[in-house]
Amino acid sequence: METSMRDTSDSAKTKSTLLFVYNADTGLFSVMTDYAHKILSPKTYPCNLCAITYGNMGMNKKWKEYIDNLTIPIEFLHRDEFLKRYALKDTQLPAAFIKKGDNIAVLIDHSEINGCTSLEELMNLVTMKTENVD
Repeated sequence: METSMRDTSDSAKTKSTLLFVYNADTGLFSVMTDYAHKILSPKTYPCNLCAITYGNMGMNKKWKEYIDNLTIPIEFLHRDEFLKRYALKDTQLPAAFIKKGDNIAVLIDHSEINGCTSLEELMNLVTMKTENVD
């Protein structure tokens, strides 16, 4: 899982940004623990966003193509990165937020993401939720 911002142009700074936050932390130990957890006990893995969008060898190609074709700038953060930047400590993760300027709001909450059982369901949910976002 990587932290990235797809569009950093001046025009993107005035638009809303779709911010996905994983229920996983950065760091080698976390990555190795998550990797093992997904293999040994996938049903109890705490980040459905990670489980659906990443395989054991990296980001799912279909997901990568999907997010690359969205018209809204996208950013991905891990839990520890998110908590350092935003005062939303009680927000359950994984989740997706809309960020515009200094404002941030939940767009897709943890129960909606955790309710997805396939990549297609997640992509449909993101498409539906971002339809009217500028």
